[in-house]
Amino acid sequence: MKKPVLFLVLLVTVGVQAAGAQDRPVDFVDAATVVPGLMADIRYAGSHNFVGRPIGGYEAPRCLLARPAAEALAQVARDLVPQGLHIKVFDCYRPTRAVANFVRWARDLNDQKMKAEFYPNVDKRTLFSSGYISSRSGHSRGSTMDLTLARDDGKELDMGTPFDFFSPKSWPADASISAEAHANRMLLANAMSRRGFRPYDKEWWHFTLRHEPFPDSFFDFPVK
Repeated sequence: MKKPVLFLVLLVTVGVQAAGAQDRPVDFVDAATVVPGLMADIRYAGSHNFVGRPIGGYEAPRCLLARPAAEALAQVARDLVPQGLHIKVFDCYRPTRAVANFVRWARDLNDQKMKAEFYPNVDKRTLFSSGYISSRSGHSRGSTMDLTLARDDGKELDMGTPFDFFSPKSWPADASISAEAHANRMLLANAMSRRGFRPYDKEWWHFTLRHEPFPDSFFDFPVK
């Protein structure tokens, strides 16, 4: 009777190892190979983010997306060419392990080294209730991205706040920003909407493909 039990334990162990070694699905692509002129500043692969260090799951500064999302983003990029503008991405597909990393950080109230830059007016104890941190992210489905617009030289358009600034000022409809910043937000939102993306009402930089191919799947393969 002991051998079947041992065999079952081995099967479970192998299964856990296989789950932890998830490979990138063939339906995901490196957006830089699809989107013309794409600029990338993948914040969670480095230290310039609200946590202040590279985030687990990001092994390379790459923008991975489900192919339909990348192809729709490519259409947006082509639409912007006559205006001398490019898409600059801050985050694309996000492994679920990275989301869990954010959750652990949010619960550590002693770690506030990036507060002055990213959440100066927010009490860290309210990050969950205020919706700034969540235990799940649409980014993990592969059709959500955080981005802005930039000139040929890489200079970003004024959007009123930086990326990942935890504040109502980051809401697309916020009325306290300058007229120029508001116009730039509308330019970005309209360009994305025309090609099938929907905005998020709490972050001017956040867009999701309306007809995303994996609406119920949350992936955890590493970005590399």
